[in-house]
Amino acid sequence: MENWDDVRVFLAVARADGLTGASRQLKMDPSTVGRRIARLERELGAALFVKSPLGYALTDLGERMRDKATEAEHHLVRAIDEGQGASEGLTGQIRIGAPDGAANFLLPQVCAAIQAENPDLEVQILALPRVVNLSRREADMAIAVSPPAAGRLTVQKITDYQLHLAMRADAEPLTTVAQLNTRRIVGYISDMIFDKELDYLGEAGVSGVQLASNSVAVQLQMIRQAGVGIVHDFALPFAPELRQVLVREVALTRAFYLVRHTSDRHSDRLSRFATALRKGMQDEVVRLEHMARLTAEPFI
Repeated sequence: MENWDDVRVFLAVARADGLTGASRQLKMDPSTVGRRIARLERELGAALFVKSPLGYALTDLGERMRDKATEAEHHLVRAIDEGQGASEGLTGQIRIGAPDGAANFLLPQVCAAIQAENPDLEVQILALPRVVNLSRREADMAIAVSPPAAGRLTVQKITDYQLHLAMRADAEPLTTVAQLNTRRIVGYISDMIFDKELDYLGEAGVSGVQLASNSVAVQLQMIRQAGVGIVHDFALPFAPELRQVLVREVALTRAFYLVRHTSDRHSDRLSRFATALRKGMQDEVVRLEHMARLTAEPFI
């Protein structure tokens, strides 16, 4: 097996569990990806995948090859990083996976500022309503609301952030938690809460959701129409018609964590980017939460 490009195609199929997802990542036609896999299997004289209508599942040989190829890929990436890190600015492509609260309301401005200082850098934000899989190289690093308990990962706390109940400022005021039972509650789809830290309403003692979504950005839009729900303080400046309510009665604190591959710890380029990202997010949370407090004061 002499063609690293075929191995790259193999890894993409293994991570996407099929040709369609891999073809999007590789920017190839699915039939071309399939031919490349078939060629690689012919060279090896063995099957790497079990094909079914549900996708491509790795064989035992495929799993062993994936592990070895991933290790080789890490070495190649580090070698490239050393070359790119030699320049004064950051270059190349860096992808960040994040829950959609951070992806919608924090990362756009933070990443734009970092990219403005490093014009040869391409920053990608992968917003997912689930935990980003770094072992499959879905991203170079990820932001999480809970530190992962397993895997070859390094974790750094970024910052705490606050959440409160919010509703339209022109709605009938709320003075007690009991009055929430008379309003339309906005929250998560219960069976799609992928992290216990996102069970905001459960912790606040609120039961019964009339409007639900697996996206906090969609929840915010629902609250802007009519209803009450938990909103990140840093998101409130993006919805000026909303106001915090029952601030003393319901106040939640959560944290963001930066998660990276352990194998990337020696990458100067990724470490420099991670430092800038953490500082940018810390500053942006402080700035936006301050704006949220200013608008909340007359209603507390």
